[in-house]
Amino acid sequence: MIDASVQTNVKSKPILPLNTALGPAHIAVTDRAKALAIWQDVVGLELIAEAGNEVTLGAGGKPLIVLETGAVRPVVPRTIGLYHVAIHVPNRVDLAQMAVRALQRNVRISPTDHLVSEAIYLWDLDGNGIEITFETPWRGTLGDPDNGQTYAVTAEGKPHSGRDPIDLDGLLAELGPNPVLAARMPAGTRIGHVHVHVNDLGPAMDFYRDVIGFAGFLMIHSFGMGDVGLDYMPHTIAFNIWSGPNAGLSSAGAAGLRWFTIVVPDAATLEGVKLRLATAKAPVSPVDGGIETEDPFGNRIRVLLK
Repeated sequence: MIDASVQTNVKSKPILPLNTALGPAHIAVTDRAKALAIWQDVVGLELIAEAGNEVTLGAGGKPLIVLETGAVRPVVPRTIGLYHVAIHVPNRVDLAQMAVRALQRNVRISPTDHLVSEAIYLWDLDGNGIEITFETPWRGTLGDPDNGQTYAVTAEGKPHSGRDPIDLDGLLAELGPNPVLAARMPAGTRIGHVHVHVNDLGPAMDFYRDVIGFAGFLMIHSFGMGDVGLDYMPHTIAFNIWSGPNAGLSSAGAAGLRWFTIVVPDAATLEGVKLRLATAKAPVSPVDGGIETEDPFGNRIRVLLK
């Protein structure tokens, strides 16, 4: 566990350079074919490589998700681990294309308007959470309802729930009168954020903000979640306590998050992360290209050089 005092000041500037990014997320699944039925056929990722029990998927030749087959059971509910991994698309029409792929295959989706982004939520057949996101930060800002603010405010100053349903007819209109349906995500698609289950918001904020080095955005106790990022919305890492205060890691062999990747631009930044981890007495071990650590709850993270 990390040895750091809880700080009440959430908002901050990032320690990490603004060109820090997220790399591939490694996710365990029970069955290759069942996993590809969602990650490839619905999400639209391309098969890039396959070796042993690892199936690497991505877009435009860039790896985004590594599926590790061989899990013996689906995701265990109410545990620490992945809430969802968010795949951000470069254009709104790409979000529409993904919605069509899901509707064609009768896959349940939850299209949600967060004001600073539009998102479609779905799950693979093992219960791993997936979000497909189109960023729209010009549409408004988010605030802290715990301090009497409206959670979301449009650029015109109007309140917004931040959780409205997306008008699917309007979204599908992005395809035009003679749509050409795409089977795969385009180049420029990326891992935009990762959202994990924890069981205490304070130490989570301390770790991802003060130790890893992201900017603190919001910690909303009434929502039971917090998030950090770089210098703009939407967030890069979010965390929630929705699995409950006694949540622990799932049993060995369950599907779910193995680790996610933070890619830093230079050796000095990596050394800074290592020093902060050591000061906080967080676990650190070397891996190819960088280090592996874990947050105070056991979510594994690899910090790698670009």
